[in-house]
Amino acid sequence: MAATPPRLSRRCRTQRTKGELVKSRIWIVSVFVLANAAPSGAAWAQSVPASTIAPAPKSSAQDDPAVLVPAEPDVVVVNLPTTSRMPLFKGNFRLTHRFAGNLRNGSLAEQAGNLFGLDQGAIIGFEYRMAVARDVQAAFYRSSFDRTIQLYGKYDGLRQGGSIPVSVSGLISIEGTNNFQEKFAPAIGAVISRRLGTHVAAYVTPMWVDNTDASLAPIVHEHDTTSAEAVEATGGSRSTTYVGFGGRVRIHGSTYVAAEVAIRARGYAPDEAAYGFSLEKRAGGHTFSLTFTNTVGTTFAQLARGGAANSLYLGFNLSRKFF
Repeated sequence: MAATPPRLSRRCRTQRTKGELVKSRIWIVSVFVLANAAPSGAAWAQSVPASTIAPAPKSSAQDDPAVLVPAEPDVVVVNLPTTSRMPLFKGNFRLTHRFAGNLRNGSLAEQAGNLFGLDQGAIIGFEYRMAVARDVQAAFYRSSFDRTIQLYGKYDGLRQGGSIPVSVSGLISIEGTNNFQEKFAPAIGAVISRRLGTHVAAYVTPMWVDNTDASLAPIVHEHDTTSAEAVEATGGSRSTTYVGFGGRVRIHGSTYVAAEVAIRARGYAPDEAAYGFSLEKRAGGHTFSLTFTNTVGTTFAQLARGGAANSLYLGFNLSRKFF
């Protein structure tokens, strides 16, 4: 009886050794299986349909002012401003050219003889604007028309997207003739735009401009008329409220057509409403527009004074973005 316990102990030890061996083999096989299953799991995860994966956060590219908006490639329609934004501390240069020859005067042969107005001089303007703060632009513009200098700012307060159906920019300006020494004309207004996809943009621009009759006072005076009477003879109002309507359509690739009109709602409103249309081509950071307008004016006050009857002037805009 004394010898029995050692035999039982050896058997137990043998069974325990076999059990540990089996467990070890199971552990080794499990590790091997898991090691080979990991690449398969990664491949399966990559092949899962996109609908089963949590959506990635929306890209912020649409909020980046440096990204081109195809329906809104320029800072103006023809003369009226747009809601185009600019990156902080980046700039934009714009050149305006309005030839003085009236395309509605003379025959086609006569127009061709003076190269459709090019031989009759031009009203030239240049502008440089910069984003001086986030969504805030400051601009300097000078036109050879009465040597007018215009200083203005634009605040891009709302941007179309999501639950916001339109973009809205506030405008404030002051201009003066004779290199900003005479006939000052302050202005305040806004630009409201609506883009339709990447091909169409529409604009409404309500503006109020003061002292719009100042430039015509010397024209109507008589020898026995005082200066105050001369100003009253121009219409009895020193300001003009107008609403600009404009639009741009991308007809193919980087080619556009644009048109605008500034309708006077009240105040001083001589002649016809100023209007214009253009054919445009964008190339990288450049936009070239061949324009046709009934006025050589390009500032807010000059547009408020309207366009000449039976007039059409050839011109162009050239802008260059530095971003």
